[in-house]
Amino acid sequence: MNTTLQLHHAGQSIWYDNIQRSLLQNGTLAGMIARGEIRGVTSNPSIFMNAVTKSTDYDASLAPLARAGLTPEQIFFALAIEDIQAAADLFLPLYQESQRGDGYVSLEVSPYLAHDTAATLAQAQALWGRVDRPNLMIKIPATRAGLPAITSAIAAGLNINVTLIFSLERYAAVMDAYAAGLAQRLTQDLPIDHIASVASFFVSRIDTLVDSRLGQIIAAGEPSAAQAAALQGKAAIASARLAYADFKTFIATERWQKLAAVGAQLQRPLWASTSTKNPAYRDVLYVEELIGPHTVNTVPPQTLLAFLDHGLVRPTSLEEGVDDARHALAELEGLGINMGEVTGQLEAEGVKSFAEAFTVLLEGIEGRLQG
Repeated sequence: MNTTLQLHHAGQSIWYDNIQRSLLQNGTLAGMIARGEIRGVTSNPSIFMNAVTKSTDYDASLAPLARAGLTPEQIFFALAIEDIQAAADLFLPLYQESQRGDGYVSLEVSPYLAHDTAATLAQAQALWGRVDRPNLMIKIPATRAGLPAITSAIAAGLNINVTLIFSLERYAAVMDAYAAGLAQRLTQDLPIDHIASVASFFVSRIDTLVDSRLGQIIAAGEPSAAQAAALQGKAAIASARLAYADFKTFIATERWQKLAAVGAQLQRPLWASTSTKNPAYRDVLYVEELIGPHTVNTVPPQTLLAFLDHGLVRPTSLEEGVDDARHALAELEGLGINMGEVTGQLEAEGVKSFAEAFTVLLEGIEGRLQG
């Protein structure tokens, strides 16, 4: 049994953080599904930027769309929707077999809309209608403006992948937004049992930023240098373990139990940004340490290959050392590393990074058309 199937037996689903037309056309994605290696797909502006600008997969489709008078952004979404529909069709048997538990394919709204509630909701609804697949998830960022859009999208019956979550406080707001959307549907006597959502908590980027700040303490030779060194590589996993503890607390509340009683699906925590950025750390660190029931881990190609090759499955690693996790974050605060400031910076950088990738993508489409 391969390691991702072992994860499935432990209650965790592996999704593939990658999409490209060639994977859909040459049977690669279908083979991965058949072997049980992946149970869903996620995409983002950076992934599509690489797919479109660094391959020839889409060249034949560009000119007809341009002749139809479409702008570069309209061309992108036309191409992306074709890929998302094809991937969703490949995953549909799994979606049905798992009774809507897995088999989802995610498409993100424009990152330019991250701070515009109304425009985010409007585009989410438009993309939902255009893709027209029951196993689609629309990705909406967990910005302050994104939260009410998430509630409204859930209330409208969309499946939502909430992205760019970095803090425990924002994760709590995301869980609230999902529950509020479901409750709104119930007030209109609308069903909720078919609606799915995941909350994408970004992991490795936390360590990257926190470790750099710990590195400054170490480099300065401060008295706390040894303590700082011992905390490197701890913040991300600690944050994820505490988020999972908050998830378990939330689903035990009376509020959630009432929703579950009328068919509400769990909004599973999804661990994102799980490639290891620091070569000193184990290359499957953010998979092995974050295993637990009712979770998803979306992995890029190199992390999936590494985990299939030498990953180790501890079925409840997420629930190990929760008190140690709290202590680690408290120690970081004691060293002057404010996690609220860290996660706020990461959210701003995440939105900016996706917007920049989207700009490169659109410029790349325009350049291909002119070339």
